[in-house]
Amino acid sequence: MTLTIRPATRADLPTLIALYADDGLGKNRDGGAVDDAYLQAFEAIDKDPNHVLAVGEEGQEIVATLLLSFLPGLSRHGAWRAQIEAMRVSSARRGEGLGRKMLEWAVAEAKRRNCRLLQLTSDRQRDDAHRFYERAGFTPSHLGFKMTLETE
Repeated sequence: MTLTIRPATRADLPTLIALYADDGLGKNRDGGAVDDAYLQAFEAIDKDPNHVLAVGEEGQEIVATLLLSFLPGLSRHGAWRAQIEAMRVSSARRGEGLGRKMLEWAVAEAKRRNCRLLQLTSDRQRDDAHRFYERAGFTPSHLGFKMTLETE
């Protein structure tokens, strides 16, 4: 079957949240109902032309997703970057080439937008994902840091 990659719609949110939770790490961070936090985040992403929340669909089934963001920068002589976040493939469908197709789509979109760099981060615990990204041509070139911020 052919994988169709398209922008996500609000109606896709329950499936996307389930994909985020369909993961050893994500099950502790995501899941449940589509609440105001998910809706507000989706609306912000959807309104911003520098973000594309993409879904990979076979037939009527969403089997993969990623968020592709386009970032301007002054370094590298004013290079635009594309950044992949929250890439997920259904656990039942991993190993079928769906992730590779999603990455190929992201590379093509980044080139179409004249980005000179495509970057992503991956949790240290995701050894399988690291091997996958390296096979896809990514280089583990940096050490990333995150800080969880408490909100009021």
